[in-house]
Amino acid sequence: MAKVHGIEGLSVGEIEAIITDGGKFVVFPYCVSLIIISFRRSSEVYLIRRGESALAKGWGYAVLSFFLGWWGFPFGLIFTPITLFQTLRGGNDVTKDMMDALLPPVVAAPVGGAGQPRNPWSAQ
Repeated sequence: MAKVHGIEGLSVGEIEAIITDGGKFVVFPYCVSLIIISFRRSSEVYLIRRGESALAKGWGYAVLSFFLGWWGFPFGLIFTPITLFQTLRGGNDVTKDMMDALLPPVVAAPVGGAGQPRNPWSAQ
C-alpha cells in the first residue's frame, strides 16, 4: 500500500473514529508537461481531520501544476485547469477506498445457517 500521510502511530480504531468524526482521505492531482507529453498524476494519500484545511496540505501540488502543467500541447492545456480545480477544492476524496483497504470485509452468516433461526416463511 502507498504511504498515507497523517496516520503514523494510529490504530485502525483511531482512524475509524477520525473518519466518523468528519475526517477523510484525499489525494491531490497534479500535472507536469514537457512540450509534447503531459503527465497527470495523483499525490500520495493524506488523512484530513475535521477542521483541518485540505488546501494547506495540497497547495504544493497546485503550485507544481500552475508552473509546470501548461507546457504540453494539447493535453497540458486541458489537464492543468482540471487538476488546479480539483486540488483547490480540497483534492479527491478516496475515503471509501481507503477504509475498504484498512478494514476486513464483514461476512454475514446466511439466514437459516448453523446457529441462525430458520425463517418460517421461507420455502423448505
